[in-house]
Amino acid sequence: MTDDLLATRFEANRSHLHSVAYRMLGTDSDADDAVQQAWLRLSRSDPDEIDNLGGWLTTVVARVCLDMLRARTQRREESLDGGLAERIPGGNQRHPEDEALLADAIGPALLVVLDTLAPAERLAFVLHDMFAVPFEEIAPIVDRSPTAARQLASRARRRVQGAEPATGADHARRRAVVDAFLAASRGGDFEALLAVLDPDVVLRADTAAVRTGAEPEVRGAAAVAGTFAGRARAARPALLGGAVGAVWMSGGQPRVAFTFTIDGDTIVGIDIVADPDELARLAPQLLPAPR
Repeated sequence: MTDDLLATRFEANRSHLHSVAYRMLGTDSDADDAVQQAWLRLSRSDPDEIDNLGGWLTTVVARVCLDMLRARTQRREESLDGGLAERIPGGNQRHPEDEALLADAIGPALLVVLDTLAPAERLAFVLHDMFAVPFEEIAPIVDRSPTAARQLASRARRRVQGAEPATGADHARRRAVVDAFLAASRGGDFEALLAVLDPDVVLRADTAAVRTGAEPEVRGAAAVAGTFAGRARAARPALLGGAVGAVWMSGGQPRVAFTFTIDGDTIVGIDIVADPDELARLAPQLLPAPR
């Protein structure tokens, strides 16, 4: 493929890529940066080995956006700076009717809610609910199983729709799973931990937790069970962003949160969150101890 043809095919995808990046990042300038990085990666690749250029570019942009969101650890980026017209993808290059449609689809209220989501939740929701990307394709981007990616999008969807936290049977089921995990962890019951963990469970720690000695990532039920067996004695069940999880308190303040992605009666993902900004977003609310 010639360079001119490659550039032409990239330009044909630019508007779509910018829309994906804008919904992920919330600002026109950041979206431009993400799209530019996608072009640089494409220019360094062999396009003849790419079967679906549009899908490949969407995946690359999504990965770039995820990295950019995760890098926002020093301060929260202000998504709503400037007027709405300045934040519409493409700026003055778009026709007025296109800008009006985008303004309706990506209003300030939605951007505010999206900005409260964890990066992986935001990506799963944006790609699936806004661009109909299958969870099988989202899963490798966020390093989770398709089921776990579905759970991320579902959790984000509840926040976006303003739904109340899970109640009734679903809340009780999730609480039972978390309680069983904490009890097995405290008691050092390796077999009980294996029973509540999915065989492909993934444990991840954020940068702040890694600095305190946590492993960045642990995969597989046996490895995750070994990590927690005999530990988590001080962890307490809590609502984290409306979902049942656990939190470790010190001096009356939450210091570390454990969020769980649960499918049925098993845990498919655990995230250790120690970053103060992320903890504030999760707004931990302690739950009564199990009886």
